[in-house]
Formats: sequence, structure tokens, C-alpha cells
Amino acid sequence: METLSYETVIDAPKQKVWDVLFGKETYSEWTQFFGPGSQMKTDWTVGGKTYFVNPKGAGMVSTIDNIEEPDQMIFKHLGMIDENGVEDTESMEIKQWSGCFEKYILIDYDGKTKLHVEVQTEKDWEEHMQNGFTKGLEVVKNLSEAK
Repeated sequence: METLSYETVIDAPKQKVWDVLFGKETYSEWTQFFGPGSQMKTDWTVGGKTYFVNPKGAGMVSTIDNIEEPDQMIFKHLGMIDENGVEDTESMEIKQWSGCFEKYILIDYDGKTKLHVEVQTEKDWEEHMQNGFTKGLEVVKNLSEAK
């Protein structure tokens, strides 16, 4: 398992950056580089269910491990969900990476926001993650800094 880190300074308050990261209207804009039409569906509770899915409903099953708006959000990835709504959290393939974390930490930085992101991923997915986060966080920055 690899841990990838990304950091950017955004000329906007933490709450605005938070709203861009996790807002229903903006989430799919910055995550388009992981997959067009990406959506996050969540109950916003620690230990509850969060789904990162494509327009057909297939994707990743996760939970919120920690949420402290607007300072940090930590997701724990548990498995996959197919287009029929069937969740897999028990297969050997899933158990190889289940439990990996995706962390968003927002720090006040002289009136700006330092956004630090960490994601644990398998080596095979490293290039996909690098592309998605590098391009996606640029969109987060642009949307957050828009007046």
C-alpha cells in the first residue's frame, strides 16, 4: 500500500474550501478526473455509509472515520458496490486494500487555507490517483478562489 500526499494553498477561508470539496454541486466538478460524473452519497455520520459512485451507481463503499467541519474529513474505504447495488466488503481482492484511508485536512494559513490530502492506494492505482488529485485539487483551488 502506498500513501500519496498532496498540498495546496488556497486563497479562501476553510469553510469555502470545505464546501467546494464536499458540496453536492461542486464535488463532481473536481472529481471528474477520477471518473466523469462521480458522486458522493453519504449520511454524514461517523461509522455510517458513504458511497463514491459513477452515474450507474457502481463504485466504492466507505465510511466516515472522522469529521470535524471545516478542519478535517477522514474516509475509511471498505469495499466496492456494483451497478446492481451489491456491496462487496468480504472478497479476498477487497480485503487486500479494505481499511485504507483518504484524509482531507484544512489548516488556516494567514487567512488562506492550506489543504493537505493523503490517500492510501495500491501501487496499480497510483498513477490514476496522481492524475485525479493533481488535476482535481487545481479545480478545488479555482472554484474556492472564485468570487
